[in-house]
Amino acid sequence: MINFDTFTLDNGLQCIVHSDKNTPFVAINTLYNVGSKHEMPNKTGFAHLFEHLMFGGSKHIPSFDTPLQKVGGENNAFTNTDITNYYITLPKDNIETGFWLESDRMLELAFSQKNLDIQKNVVIEEFKQRYLNRPYGDTWLLLRPLAYTRHPYMWPTIGKDISHIEQATLSDVVDFFYAHYAPNNAILSIAGNVKTREIKKLVQKWYGNIPYREISPILIPEEPQQTEKRTLSVERNVPVNSIYKVFHMCNRIHDDFYATDIISDILSNGKSARLYKHLVQEQHIFSEINAYITGEVDEGLFVISGNIMPGISMEVAEQKIEFELQQIIEGIITEYELQKIKNKIESTIIFSETNVLNKAMNLAKFMHLGDISLIQKEIKKYSNVSIEQIQNVAKQLFNTNNDSTLYYYARK
Repeated sequence: MINFDTFTLDNGLQCIVHSDKNTPFVAINTLYNVGSKHEMPNKTGFAHLFEHLMFGGSKHIPSFDTPLQKVGGENNAFTNTDITNYYITLPKDNIETGFWLESDRMLELAFSQKNLDIQKNVVIEEFKQRYLNRPYGDTWLLLRPLAYTRHPYMWPTIGKDISHIEQATLSDVVDFFYAHYAPNNAILSIAGNVKTREIKKLVQKWYGNIPYREISPILIPEEPQQTEKRTLSVERNVPVNSIYKVFHMCNRIHDDFYATDIISDILSNGKSARLYKHLVQEQHIFSEINAYITGEVDEGLFVISGNIMPGISMEVAEQKIEFELQQIIEGIITEYELQKIKNKIESTIIFSETNVLNKAMNLAKFMHLGDISLIQKEIKKYSNVSIEQIQNVAKQLFNTNNDSTLYYYARK
């Protein structure tokens, strides 16, 4: 059980406080409701670009890292399709340094053409290294627009095309900042040996003067139901053939999310899971195979990816995957197998709650989902999943018409 208090400043900043007396450190987590799905189709990759820009200096602080390092703190960030998340851990006695840094970059960045050019070059190089010049690197550049036809999940966080970042202007990024990086579009979560009363005073001191900003509502187009199987074949200079199958799944707060997540663990969570045991160890169809969910806020994807052994055809590899999925559809699952998965999930959740940063991040995540109380219900929701529910979800999930498959051939 994670205890917490919440309050909201007049400028709209939502705040969460969790008291943990067992640590000398404090975690400050700032979640902005801006991810790649909030971008314009002709200007993608901006949320990820801002992850870099936010460390390039703010209105009153030229260097973000230096003062934090001087007080024994650490920081990092990540961007995904739904959010951008910045986090700091530092000794409790230096908590105001964290508030000073985070509030100043929420107030205003140090916008300059020089800083923009530096960070653009960093992101462009990352795009080239991770997505264009790496074996299988363009997989998600191909898979997302294959699976999505309307929803902005159709492009990855790095962006749809490298030219969007190359052509980004200073005016573009200033507009993007004021459209999204505002106290009324953020969640501040603090966890550590703190009291809500003192945190309220400090948050008011450091964030209270940041103005509320008008956030233009962004209408995210709903993805229409897929009505037929989609396929794409490509040939690349890679070591072996690979196959990627993705299926549309429910959103993050849907009751079927937990059954879907468990299905991914039945198929691929360790060497005793079905795909590895049957298709790698026993039948030698794949050298590596995985199943996982993207877990996005809106309707995401259930993903199966595998590197195929030499001499095995693409057709055979796909048939073997489909056989394993059919076993789930038919409910060929033992209570022992299901309980083992549930126990592993429960232990993972409980273990994550021993880390003060994880707690701060999770509290912000669930508040962003719209129901912070879900953080207390996750274990029970997983434990309530039945074989019958798994079977029903699998029938919808692994429907042929819900399948988008990328055949990734090694160039001969």
